Amino acid sequence: MKLNERSVAHYATCDSPADHAGFLRKRVERHHHHAHHHHATSYQRRWFVLKGNLLFYFEERESREPVGLVVLEGCTVELCEAAEEFAFAIRFDDAGARAYVLVADGQAAMEAWVKALSRASFDYMRLVVRELEKQLEEACKSLAACRKSPRRSSSSGRKRHLSNPALLPLQEKPTVLENGYSTWGTGGGVPAGAACTDRDGGHAKPPPLPPRRRLAAGSAAGSPAPSLSPAMPESPVSPETACFSKLHSWYGQEIAALRREWQERQKRGDP
Repeated sequence: MKLNERSVAHYATCDSPADHAGFLRKRVERHHHHAHHHHATSYQRRWFVLKGNLLFYFEERESREPVGLVVLEGCTVELCEAAEEFAFAIRFDDAGARAYVLVADGQAAMEAWVKALSRASFDYMRLVVRELEKQLEEACKSLAACRKSPRRSSSSGRKRHLSNPALLPLQEKPTVLENGYSTWGTGGGVPAGAACTDRDGGHAKPPPLPPRRRLAAGSAAGSPAPSLSPAMPESPVSPETACFSKLHSWYGQEIAALRREWQERQKRGDP
C-alpha cells in the first residue's frame, strides 16, 4: 500500500475531528527472524491522534507534521506485561512486523485508548455494519408481519356489532334528550305517530328505555308512589310495545300527573 506523504500529513493536521487524542509513551519492538529475539527501543513521549483507522503521532502537541503513522489493519490491541504500569501493545499478524508498546498516564486513559484503537479498524466497522443490517432486516420482517396480521380486537368487535341487529345504528344524528330520556331525532328516525315496526317481520324495534323514575317522597318514606291516574294504561315497557309514540304518551302522563300534584300542594300551601 502506497501513501502520499503530503496528503497524509495534511489529513493528520486538518480540521477534521479526531476520534481520540492524547500523550502516550511509545517504544517499538522489532522481531528478528534469524536471532529469534525481540529488540526493543527506549520509550519516547509522543502526542497521538487517532483519525479513522490511522494513528498519527507527533513529537509535540503543537507540531505541524507527524513523525509517524500506524495503519490499524490486521492488528490486535491487547494489554501486555511490562515493567511500566498501564501498558498495552498493538501487534500485527505478520511475523516480521513491528509491535508498538504504548504506556498511558493512568488506568482510565489506558482503557479509553484500548477501546478506541480496538474499534478503529475496517474489519471491526464491517462487523458492526453487518450486525446493524441484520437487525434492520429482522425489524422490517417483524413490521411486515404486524401489518399482515388482522387486528383481532377491532375486527371481532365489528363482527359482533354487525351480527347483533339491536346494536345497529338507527340514525347518524346524535341522540336527543327529552325529560332526561333518550329519544330518536325527527330527521332520520321514526316520524311521530308512525307505527314502529318489528325486525322479525321486516321492521325495527325501538331501543330499550330506562325504567320509570319513582317519586322521591314515596321512595324516601318507603311507601309506594301514589297512583297517577285510574285510566292510565299498563306500562308499555315490555316486548309487546308496538310504537314509540305510545311510550312517549305514557311517560308524558306520569309527568303531567306529577305537575298537577305539585300545583295542588302549592295551592294548599304545603311545602
